[in-house]
Formats: sequence, C-alpha cells, structure tokens
Amino acid sequence: MFTGIIEAIGKVSRLVQSASGTYLLEIRTALASQMKIGASLANNGVCLTVISQTDSTLGFDLLAETVTRSNLIDLKAGDLVNLERSMAASSRFDGHIVQGHVDTTAKLFAIEAAGQDHRIEIELPHDFAQYVAYKGSIAVNGISLTVAELNSDRFVNWIIPHTWSQTNLHCLRQGARVNLEFDLFAKYVERLSGAFRAQNTPVHGAKEV
Repeated sequence: MFTGIIEAIGKVSRLVQSASGTYLLEIRTALASQMKIGASLANNGVCLTVISQTDSTLGFDLLAETVTRSNLIDLKAGDLVNLERSMAASSRFDGHIVQGHVDTTAKLFAIEAAGQDHRIEIELPHDFAQYVAYKGSIAVNGISLTVAELNSDRFVNWIIPHTWSQTNLHCLRQGARVNLEFDLFAKYVERLSGAFRAQNTPVHGAKEV
C-alpha cells in the first residue's frame, strides 16, 4: 500500500522488450541502495516488484496488464518517473490510500500557470466517472491530489510549487497520458450497494407465502 506522497524522481535508463514479449523497465534512482530484490516500488503510481538492483539502478518486469492499463509503456530513456516506496505500518499517513493498481490512463487536456501554482485539467473517462467527487482524492501518476473542479468529462487539480518541482508533472505536456487510480472506498461502496440492491430487488412473478 502507498500514500501518494512521492519520495523521489527516477530517470528511465531503458525500457526493452524481450524475445518472449515481456518488458523490462530499468530506473536510475537514489532509492536504489535502500531497496532489495522482491520489494515493492510505485512507478508513476504502478506497484512494481524489484527484480534486479545495482547501487544506482532498479529493474522491473512489466506484466501485460501493466502495459495495457498504464503509461509506463510510453516511457523512453531519460524520462522522469515518480517513485514511492510501500508504506511502513509505523509511518504517518500523509496522503490517501493508494494501492498501486492503476485503473486507467487519461489525457492531459491543459496545464496553466497561475502565479506560483499550476492548474491541470485531465480527462475523466466515462466508465470511471462515478468514483470521482468534488474535493475527493485521486492519484495522478501516483500523486495524491484533490479534485478542485469536476465536470462530466474532465476534472481539475491545483498543484502547489513543491509538488510541481518534486514530481514529473512539470515535464508533462498537453496531450500526454497520465495514470489514474480512483478512490478505493468509492469502489467498495459501489460494490456493496450493488449487492444490497440485488438482494432487495423483488423477483417478478414471485408469490408471497
């Protein structure tokens, strides 16, 4: 589990496809010496397992599901990636519950500077719109952000200078794909509500005993 508070920015060393069709992602990061084989690290909000390690680099396998649902496949050498280690049970909870299970990608519609802050406008995919609420939390490229404006087809986040400089948001351009992970509690509420409705829906033609 993660919190959406980015610890470091890594730089892509390489993204290569093997003969079997799987992908290997290698990241150069100062966190490398603090990790171990088998540990979890969120890359742009995607929970990946460390499979190789040097003093300065970490390697990860990308599953087909990861390639399909996230923007990691768009990466190229030199690109910056948001990194967060899995949450320790004894640490403070500064963001919101982020599983590292990206739901989908969305297009970045606009980036606007407003004084020292920035306003980013992001596509809201129709199939996931029910999980987004005004002033609710959403993970964008692994960053815990607050929904400041909400429309039927898009939402807006306001970015403070610290977040802008300490994540890869400042590298993004209009039209880029960002990873989205929606609120876990919203998903459970939807699931439980559906089960409740199913249990309490009268069966047509049934007779009372």
